[in-house]
Amino acid sequence: MPSSTSLDARAFGKVVVLFGGRSAEREVSLKSGAAVLAALQRSGVDAHPFDPAVLDLQALRDEGYDRAFIALHGRFGEDGTVQGALELLGMPYTGSGVLASALAMDKWRSKLVWQAGGLPVPAYEMLDGNSDPDAVTARLGLPLFVKPANEGSSVGISKVKQAGELRAAYEEAARHDKLVLAEAFVGGGEYTVAILGGQALPVIKIEPANEFYDYEAKYLRDDTRYLCPSGLPAEREAEMQRLALQGFALIGGGGWGRVDFLADAAGKAYLLEVNTAPGMTDHSLVPMAARQAGMSFDQLVLRILELSHVG
Repeated sequence: MPSSTSLDARAFGKVVVLFGGRSAEREVSLKSGAAVLAALQRSGVDAHPFDPAVLDLQALRDEGYDRAFIALHGRFGEDGTVQGALELLGMPYTGSGVLASALAMDKWRSKLVWQAGGLPVPAYEMLDGNSDPDAVTARLGLPLFVKPANEGSSVGISKVKQAGELRAAYEEAARHDKLVLAEAFVGGGEYTVAILGGQALPVIKIEPANEFYDYEAKYLRDDTRYLCPSGLPAEREAEMQRLALQGFALIGGGGWGRVDFLADAAGKAYLLEVNTAPGMTDHSLVPMAARQAGMSFDQLVLRILELSHVG
């Protein structure tokens, strides 16, 4: 694992940090982008802020930027749309390409790809306005989770403990996306594996103080516990890292990302979702894993920039 970029900071040229945007994760993105921008500037990179919700993307060409660091989260930033725009502009950018970004954002279709590749995912089914709550809970068991297929940061997710709660959970998720899925509860622990340049970083175990790792636990609370080292036996940690690399490769991921897992009581790991533009805030997990691997935040940011995607 390289501890820093091999390039002189000036070799990156004029760099734009894209953050903010129009998604439900705008506030988190603003924090990520501010941290990334400060790190790049500390390292001597000619880096500048850019909020696509405020400025037209055409300004990227007009201002003469050479490459982009994408610190946008959610729709219009992590789903392939801005990646496609940057490719049309001929501008290298961080993270995965158009297809992988779009696929990772879609929790349903990414599961279909993993299933086709023989990788384990929690039992699930798609919901619509006519779904029978009793039939769904009979198949998946209780509790279960209901979530929009195309949102991140646990936006719109609900934990359903009784069949009578399913309708309201569906309606909440449907406010955020027309595709809604119900997912079986897997209760042996929550884990995440960061990927950087084709290598898996140390596994992090997540222990939320509230019922599950929701938006509040991710960004607002200070009592969520993150264990790195994870406490897993070496062989299980290695297996989870292997699954993370496989899952990331199957969706076509590149550069950097983060793969989230659930484990059952026996310790078996199930792929949950991929983040192709993970958070870079003071609560974020990729910087935590990088520290455990011996990389500072500034070194991590430079390494991500060095791995920029060229369409």
